[in-house]
Amino acid sequence: QVQLVESGGGLVQAGDSLRVSCAPSGRTFSSYVMGWFRQAPGKEREFVAALSWSGADTDYADSVKGRFTISGDNAKSTVYLQMNSLKHEDTAVYYCAARTTCSSGGYYQKESITEYNYWGQGTQVTVSS
Repeated sequence: QVQLVESGGGLVQAGDSLRVSCAPSGRTFSSYVMGWFRQAPGKEREFVAALSWSGADTDYADSVKGRFTISGDNAKSTVYLQMNSLKHEDTAVYYCAARTTCSSGGYYQKESITEYNYWGQGTQVTVSS
Protein backbone atom coordinates (compact mmCIF):
# COMPACT_ATOMS: atom_id res chain seq x y z
CA GLN A 1 0.00 0.00 0.00
CA VAL A 2 1.35 3.38 -1.01
CA GLN A 3 0.79 6.25 1.39
CA LEU A 4 1.71 9.75 0.31
CA VAL A 5 2.26 12.56 2.77
CA GLU A 6 2.34 16.21 1.78
CA SER A 7 4.08 18.86 3.83
CA GLY A 8 5.20 22.45 3.62
CA GLY A 9 1.89 24.23 3.28
CA GLY A 10 1.15 27.39 5.19
CA LEU A 11 0.02 30.99 5.19
CA VAL A 12 1.98 33.40 3.01
CA GLN A 13 1.46 36.79 1.45
CA ALA A 14 0.88 37.47 -2.21
CA GLY A 15 4.19 37.54 -4.05
CA ASP A 16 5.89 35.17 -1.62
CA SER A 17 7.32 31.75 -2.37
CA LEU A 18 6.59 28.37 -0.82
CA ARG A 19 7.71 24.80 -1.45
CA VAL A 20 5.50 21.84 -0.75
CA SER A 21 6.80 18.30 -0.62
CA CYS A 22 5.35 14.84 -1.06
CA ALA A 23 7.01 11.72 0.26
CA PRO A 24 5.92 8.19 1.11
CA SER A 25 5.13 7.54 4.75
CA GLY A 26 6.68 4.09 4.53
CA ARG A 27 8.72 2.38 1.90
CA THR A 28 9.59 3.93 -1.40
CA PHE A 29 7.68 2.70 -4.42
CA SER A 30 7.91 2.63 -8.17
CA SER A 31 5.81 5.04 -10.15
CA TYR A 32 5.55 6.33 -13.68
CA VAL A 33 4.07 9.74 -13.06
CA MET A 34 3.65 11.92 -10.00
CA GLY A 35 1.58 15.04 -9.94
CA TRP A 36 0.18 17.89 -7.95
CA PHE A 37 -3.46 18.92 -7.92
CA ARG A 38 -5.27 21.53 -5.88
CA GLN A 39 -8.79 22.16 -4.68
CA ALA A 40 -10.12 25.51 -3.57
CA PRO A 41 -13.30 25.81 -1.46
CA GLY A 42 -16.39 25.22 -3.56
CA LYS A 43 -14.37 24.23 -6.61
CA GLU A 44 -13.40 20.98 -8.24
CA ARG A 45 -9.95 19.50 -7.86
CA GLU A 46 -7.72 20.74 -10.67
CA PHE A 47 -4.41 19.81 -12.21
CA VAL A 48 -1.36 21.85 -11.28
CA ALA A 49 1.77 20.03 -12.43
CA ALA A 50 3.10 16.56 -13.22
CA LEU A 51 6.42 14.84 -13.61
CA SER A 52 7.05 11.74 -15.70
CA TRP A 53 10.09 9.87 -14.46
CA SER A 54 10.81 8.55 -17.92
CA GLY A 55 12.48 11.42 -19.70
CA ALA A 56 11.83 13.72 -16.72
CA ASP A 57 9.01 15.38 -18.67
CA THR A 58 7.04 18.03 -16.84
CA ASP A 59 3.64 19.51 -17.50
CA TYR A 60 1.94 22.53 -15.98
CA ALA A 61 -1.46 24.11 -15.88
CA ASP A 62 -1.52 27.39 -17.78
CA SER A 63 -2.39 29.23 -14.57
CA VAL A 64 0.92 28.29 -12.93
CA LYS A 65 3.32 28.19 -15.87
CA GLY A 66 6.37 30.31 -15.25
CA ARG A 67 5.65 30.52 -11.51
CA PHE A 68 5.61 26.90 -10.29
CA THR A 69 8.25 24.22 -10.76
CA ILE A 70 7.82 20.52 -10.12
CA SER A 71 10.85 18.39 -9.35
CA GLY A 72 11.54 15.13 -7.64
CA ASP A 73 13.75 12.27 -6.66
CA ASN A 74 12.60 8.99 -8.15
CA ALA A 75 14.82 6.94 -5.83
CA LYS A 76 13.06 8.49 -2.85
CA SER A 77 9.58 8.50 -4.45
CA THR A 78 9.47 12.18 -3.58
CA VAL A 79 8.22 15.20 -5.50
CA TYR A 80 8.35 18.88 -4.74
CA LEU A 81 6.41 21.86 -5.95
CA GLN A 82 8.22 25.17 -5.79
CA MET A 83 5.69 27.97 -5.93
CA ASN A 84 6.88 31.51 -6.65
CA SER A 85 5.01 34.77 -7.09
CA LEU A 86 2.04 33.32 -5.28
CA LYS A 87 -1.36 34.87 -5.84
CA HIS A 88 -4.48 34.88 -3.71
CA GLU A 89 -6.13 32.60 -6.28
CA ASP A 90 -3.48 29.95 -5.57
CA THR A 91 -5.13 29.39 -2.20
CA ALA A 92 -6.22 25.76 -2.01
CA VAL A 93 -5.50 22.37 -0.54
CA TYR A 94 -2.65 20.89 -2.56
CA TYR A 95 -2.69 17.15 -3.19
CA CYS A 96 0.06 14.87 -4.34
CA ALA A 97 -0.78 11.91 -6.58
CA ALA A 98 1.06 8.95 -8.04
CA ARG A 99 0.49 6.57 -10.94
CA THR A 100 2.08 3.23 -10.11
CA THR A 101 0.80 1.14 -13.00
CA CYS A 102 2.14 1.19 -16.52
CA SER A 103 -0.22 2.34 -19.25
CA SER A 104 -0.33 0.57 -22.57
CA GLY A 105 1.63 2.54 -25.10
CA GLY A 106 3.39 4.55 -22.43
CA TYR A 107 0.99 7.47 -22.68
CA TYR A 108 -0.37 9.13 -19.55
CA GLN A 109 -3.06 11.76 -19.48
CA LYS A 110 -1.29 13.55 -16.68
CA GLU A 111 -3.86 16.31 -16.30
CA SER A 112 -6.61 13.84 -15.47
CA ILE A 113 -7.49 12.95 -11.90
CA THR A 114 -8.45 9.43 -12.98
CA GLU A 115 -4.92 8.78 -14.24
CA TYR A 116 -3.59 8.45 -10.69
CA ASN A 117 -4.17 5.56 -8.33
CA TYR A 118 -2.71 6.93 -5.09
CA TRP A 119 -3.35 10.25 -3.38
CA GLY A 120 -2.13 12.08 -0.33
CA GLN A 121 -4.32 13.80 2.25
CA GLY A 122 -3.36 17.29 1.12
CA THR A 123 -1.66 20.34 2.58
CA GLN A 124 -3.30 23.75 2.91
CA VAL A 125 -1.74 26.70 1.13
CA THR A 126 -3.26 30.08 1.92
CA VAL A 127 -2.13 33.23 0.14
CA SER A 128 -3.28 36.48 1.67
CA SER A 129 -3.83 39.39 -0.69
